[in-house]
Amino acid sequence: MRRLTKKKALTLVKELDAFPKVPDSYVESTASGGTVSLIAFCLMAVLAFLEFFVYTNTWMRYEYEVDKDFSSKLRINVDITVAMRCQYIGADVLDLAETMVASDGLKYEPVNFELSPEQRLWHINHSLHVVFFLLPHSEDSSTSYTACRIHGHLYVNKVAGNFHITVGKSIPHPRGHAHLIKVAVAVMHEMLKITVLTCRCATAYNFSHRIDHLSFGEGIPGIINLLDGTEKVSPDSNHMFQYFITIVPTKLNTYKVSADTHQYSVTERERAINHAAGSHGVSGIFMKYDISSLMVRVTEQHMPLWQFLVRLCGIIGGIFSTTGMVHSMVGFLVDVVCCRFKMGIYKPPKVNEIVIVKTSL
Repeated sequence: MRRLTKKKALTLVKELDAFPKVPDSYVESTASGGTVSLIAFCLMAVLAFLEFFVYTNTWMRYEYEVDKDFSSKLRINVDITVAMRCQYIGADVLDLAETMVASDGLKYEPVNFELSPEQRLWHINHSLHVVFFLLPHSEDSSTSYTACRIHGHLYVNKVAGNFHITVGKSIPHPRGHAHLIKVAVAVMHEMLKITVLTCRCATAYNFSHRIDHLSFGEGIPGIINLLDGTEKVSPDSNHMFQYFITIVPTKLNTYKVSADTHQYSVTERERAINHAAGSHGVSGIFMKYDISSLMVRVTEQHMPLWQFLVRLCGIIGGIFSTTGMVHSMVGFLVDVVCCRFKMGIYKPPKVNEIVIVKTSL
């Protein structure tokens, strides 16, 4: 009974075989079949090779969510050169809550604004890099520096604010803050809450500048900031340069780097200060920034191994099945046409054929 049961089970399993074996005596090898097989194998190899490259590559996935971190500080990284002496200008930040941020993290370094050809080439090559080196000075440069390089970083509240560089050093003021030079003649700018104290209101100021680096948050290799390498030359004596910046918090997670940084977009505007013509304001460089409430999460992704194997099996099986079907259809059509010719269906009739019919009376 057990033997009968085993035989029935084996017979049932054999009937369920989806891959029946054909004896070699019933298999016919043809030149056309070999050609199609060779083409199929080459196509499989090429597509499998390309699929392997897709498997080894990575891509970035972008997700958007509400930024819930409002208590942390925002880091501003600055490296800017202004065509004025360091003792005449000052840089600080005033946020939307009229809180003046101390600029202790900024350093003032006397430099020359005009670059030599070697320095200009260096600036072009390195202005878009994340790691910035000190600009090399030429040996024949004058010791009388006419410009000021302001570089360093500041930590501010995550609210809208105004980073500005204007005449004088900043001091506390009941209505905001003031920039003091030496003596006390005040020119109040109500919109920006900035007071410039100077002895001569008609003094000419040159705020031509070069932005070597401006970023927000942690520095990450490979990120290009929009204002890096920007150079503005003032066409007249008193000029206002404005940059309206929108900052987007960004969380970056890759296989090499994981950091919280910020991207930004910028709109530029500049105009001449001429009180007689009705163009009021304060000469200087003003960077008004606002922080977006949405955060971008950038994640580096990689194709999993199981998905690669499934796609590879799909490529091999699909090509094998498709080429087999195409070969069978082409072979069937060729056989049909050849058989019709062999049977004489397309044999042309004789034109002058005379049929003689004999009848017996």
